[in-house]
Amino acid sequence: MRAPTSSDLPPELEALFPHVDPATHRLSGARYVASPNCDDRPDPADLSLLVIHNISLPPGEFGGPWIERLFLNQIDPAAHPFFATIRDLKVSSHLLIDRRGAITQFVPFDRRAWHAGESKFDGRARCNDFSIGIELEGADDHGFEEAQYVQLARAARALMQAYPKITADRITGHSDIAPGRKTDPGPRFDWTGFRLRLEFPR
Repeated sequence: MRAPTSSDLPPELEALFPHVDPATHRLSGARYVASPNCDDRPDPADLSLLVIHNISLPPGEFGGPWIERLFLNQIDPAAHPFFATIRDLKVSSHLLIDRRGAITQFVPFDRRAWHAGESKFDGRARCNDFSIGIELEGADDHGFEEAQYVQLARAARALMQAYPKITADRITGHSDIAPGRKTDPGPRFDWTGFRLRLEFPR
């Protein structure tokens, strides 16, 4: 599947088909906030997996500043009892898609974000080395918003265009690469609908 690129489209449609800048490895249209929780990939050319997560802070609550602050190592342990348990956590994702569908990028795609932890895909361990992580603001027991699915599909198509080793069958959930340890994106994530959006852009 070939995703449209910005060179194919008039400006008024470019927002519908974001693209990855090959110089910066950033997604067009995404707000960029640099997280320190990343490092060099062993092989920057070996980008071959997309991992979908969910996150909410505090758990089950949406709309606050806390996910971003976690990814920036600025979480306030006094702001909520749960935050004291994650005060020393050093994590990040490449992208975060909030409940409104707004996208924030924290790590350029050619850098290794610390999103997957201990993990394995298709017999290969250390998925952070070769994957891109996208967090959806959500929780296992909540459905996701239509705007999130639309933006996730658009971002995924842009990534597949920029990094051809990422194919539709190499898009997976965190729970699939860390079974027994992780459960996200959870049973409420609509894999069928998401894959239809990949195939039929809108």
